[in-house]
Amino acid sequence: MIRTALSSGRLVRIRQGVYMDAALWPDDPREQHLQRAAAEVELVPSAVLSHESAAASWNLPSPEFRPWHEHPVSVTLPRGGTRSRIGPAVHHIGLLPASQVTKDDGGRPVTSLARTAVDLAAGRSLPGGLVILDGAARLLCAGMVAMPRRSDHANPRIMKSVRDMFQQSSSTRRPSGLGSVISLTDPRRESAPESLSVGYFHLAGLPSPQCQTPLDSPLGRLYPDFYWPEAHLIGECDGAVKYADSTSYVQEKEREQALRDLGYSMVRWLAKEIMLTPHLVIDRVARALG
Repeated sequence: MIRTALSSGRLVRIRQGVYMDAALWPDDPREQHLQRAAAEVELVPSAVLSHESAAASWNLPSPEFRPWHEHPVSVTLPRGGTRSRIGPAVHHIGLLPASQVTKDDGGRPVTSLARTAVDLAAGRSLPGGLVILDGAARLLCAGMVAMPRRSDHANPRIMKSVRDMFQQSSSTRRPSGLGSVISLTDPRRESAPESLSVGYFHLAGLPSPQCQTPLDSPLGRLYPDFYWPEAHLIGECDGAVKYADSTSYVQEKEREQALRDLGYSMVRWLAKEIMLTPHLVIDRVARALG
C-alpha cells in the first residue's frame, strides 16, 4: 500500500520509515527541512532539534552564503542515547538541561535560542561566531520587551542579561572558547555583514566602533552602522536590502551628504566584500582611521 501511494504521488517519503500526505508537504525549503527534522524526532523520541536544524527553526542569520536549511538535519540526544545508523541526519550527543530545551512553533522539541547560538558559534572563527550570537541577541532582546525599540537593544541591563544567557548555555557543554565572542556580542548590529565587519576589525586590532549610535542632523536623528567618535568617522556596510528601490538609494545619498556637511568622514564597503575579501575592507577602514 505504501509503495502504491508513493508511486501515485499521494505520499512523500520524508526519511526511511516516515511518510507524509503529499498534500501536506510544504513548498518552502526551510519548512521541508523542519519536517525532516520532525521525522527524525518521530523515530528517535529522545532527540531534540539542535545546531543547524534549530537555527532554521529560530531563523538565525548564517555567516555563510548557504542557509541553515540546506544542511543535513541535526538533532542532539542525551548522553547514553543511541545514535541512529539510518538516514543522513547528524546525531550529536550532549548534556541538555531542561532549561535549554523548548518547543518551536510547530510543537517540535528544539534547543533554546541561547543554546542553539552557542552550539553553532563554538568552533567557528570569531567573525562567524559573532554573526550567530548577534542575531540570537536581537531575538532574545525582542522577547524581553513588548515592542522592541532601538533603545532596548542598547539597554545595558538587557545586553548583560543576554550575555549571561550565552555564558550559562556555554557552561553546560564542552569547553567552547566563546568568552571573547560573547563579550563582543551586541544586539544593535542589524545584519550578518555588520557582525562580520566588527569581528574582522577586532582580529585586525582596529578600534572598536560604536554601532547604530544616534547622530542628530538636519534630516533628523540618523543611525549609522558604525561610528568611531575619536576619528569623527562613520562606516556603512552596504547590501542589496538597503537599496531595494531607487527611493531608498536617493535617501541614503541624502543622509550621507547631510553627515558630510556636519563634518563627519565616511567609509563604505559592500556586504559581499566583508564576506569574500575582508582584508580589503580592513585596509580601507584603517586608512580612513588614519
